[in-house]
Amino acid sequence: MSSDNDTSPVNPLPPVVVALVLFIIGIELAFSLGARGIVGGPQAVGWRLAAMQSYAFSPDILAWMWDSGRWPVEHVIRFVTYPFVNVSFTQSLFVCVFVLAMGKMVAESFGSVAMLVVFIVSGAVGALGYGVLTDSPVALIGGFPPVYGLIGAFTWLLWRNLSRVGQNQARAFSLIAFLMGAQLLFGLLFGGGLDWVADLAGFATGFALSFFLAPGGWSRIRGRIRHD
Repeated sequence: MSSDNDTSPVNPLPPVVVALVLFIIGIELAFSLGARGIVGGPQAVGWRLAAMQSYAFSPDILAWMWDSGRWPVEHVIRFVTYPFVNVSFTQSLFVCVFVLAMGKMVAESFGSVAMLVVFIVSGAVGALGYGVLTDSPVALIGGFPPVYGLIGAFTWLLWRNLSRVGQNQARAFSLIAFLMGAQLLFGLLFGGGLDWVADLAGFATGFALSFFLAPGGWSRIRGRIRHD
């Protein structure tokens, strides 16, 4: 006979979140162990650099594709592959922590497929924003733009809940304001690139997608269109 005592005190992570984190960590472990000569032999020392060259998002390559009208698959896939090539183990760790925290809440609220859509599309739009809005010759790598997409979806959840209880919805943007402020301060103190543009574009994408991906989102949008 089952009872309430059989219920686990820990709320399990959605499988899609676990799979995503394991994939990111698996790639990072291969890079880190290869760099130390533990796996892969001598050539493994350059695995991370080789991955950056093959899978990082390059604004220069985007400009070339746009000007030439040619869109080779090996370059188009950079829109979705660059988040899985992080600069260091530390960056990979932070990305995984945010995916575990934000991805769990988004997947539980929107569903696993919707959470994955937010992650992938936010990363792609973040890269597009970086390529279009900046003149940076520096390639874009790392999982923060799609992570900011998950933060955008989480912000939408807060924004929606605050609206339901009649509180100030601007409070929902406290997290993104803090993160952007911290990133700006870090850039002023230690120098930094323009990857914050990709992060902000990822956040905006995650927030916007939530209107459609949240349960009943399409119904609410159709209802408003018909009402107008």
